[in-house]
Amino acid sequence: MTSLVYPASWLQQWIWENLSVSYLYTDTQQPDSADNKKSTAVLIHGFGANKEHWRHNIPYLSQERPVVAIDLIGFGSSEKPRSNLEIEHDLSGWTYSIDNWSRQVVELINEKIQGPVQLIGNSIGGVVALNVARMLEAQGQAPRQVILIDCAQRALDDKRLANQPLLRRWGRPALKALVKQRWLTKALFRTVARASVIHRVLMAAYPTRQNVDPQLIELLLRPATEINADEAFRGFINLFDDRLAPDLLAQINTPVAMLCGELDPWEPLEEAEKWQSYSVVKRFEVLKGLGHCPHDEAPEVVNPRISNLLNAADVL
Repeated sequence: MTSLVYPASWLQQWIWENLSVSYLYTDTQQPDSADNKKSTAVLIHGFGANKEHWRHNIPYLSQERPVVAIDLIGFGSSEKPRSNLEIEHDLSGWTYSIDNWSRQVVELINEKIQGPVQLIGNSIGGVVALNVARMLEAQGQAPRQVILIDCAQRALDDKRLANQPLLRRWGRPALKALVKQRWLTKALFRTVARASVIHRVLMAAYPTRQNVDPQLIELLLRPATEINADEAFRGFINLFDDRLAPDLLAQINTPVAMLCGELDPWEPLEEAEKWQSYSVVKRFEVLKGLGHCPHDEAPEVVNPRISNLLNAADVL
C-alpha cells in the first residue's frame, strides 16, 4: 500500500466484511480520550475521489488533532468488489449504497478510534457523514459535529424526480434500464477514466484552476485503473433511490456546519441555502469564487475555517 502524498507510517489496512479497506490514521499512538480532549477528525471523500484528495488538509489539521481518512469501498486503495444491484441478488457482489458505505465508516470508528469524533464529508461523502451521524446517534455515541463541504444534493434521485423537466421524467425508466447493463457502464467508465477527461472535469470543478496539477490527476486516475474500478462506477450511477441530505438533516441531532463553494457547478448554492432551515445547521458559509472541492482548490481559505469549527465543537 503506497501513497502519492502521505508518509507510510500513516497508512493502515483493515479487513471489514472480508473486504480490504485502506485508511489513514495520523495518530499512531491512539491516545486515550481522557488524556486528549481533542476529538478525532474523520474525513470522507466524494465520488471518484479517495483519501488522497485531502492532501492539502490532513497535514494542517493533524497539527492539532488525530485525523482519520478512509477510502470507501470501491475507491482509492480499498477493495473494489463486483456490484450487486438490489434486483440482482448476486451473492458474490456488493451493494454500493449510502447505508453500506456508512456502515463501513461506523465500524471503523467503533474498532479503531478511541474517544469522540467529528465528521467531515465532501460531495457524496457529506451524505455519508450525515448518515454515519444518524447511525452513531442510534448507538448512543453521537459525533460532536458534522462539517459538510459542498454536500451532494442528489438531484437525480427518484424522490426528487417531480422537480425534473418532463422529458427527463419520461425518460427515467429507459435510463434505469440502460445503466444496469455492464457493457454500457464499462464503456462509459473507459471513456471517463482518462487523464484528459479528468482534467476537463477538474477545470469545471475548480473555477480558480488552483491546484489542478499532475499530482491531482494521478491520484484520481491511478485507482481507476485497478480491477473492478468500473464496478464501483456501475454501482454508484444506479443509486436512483437512496439517502438524501435534507431527510438526514431532519433526523439527526448532531450540530452541522456547511461550507459551500459559490461557483460549484453541480450542487447549486440556492438549494444548499435552503438547508439552513433545519435546526441542526448551526453554521453556513459561502466560499467566494470556489467550486465543488474548495478544500483542495483553496486549502489556505478552507483549512482555518475547518480548524476553527473543529476547535469550537470540542469546547462546547
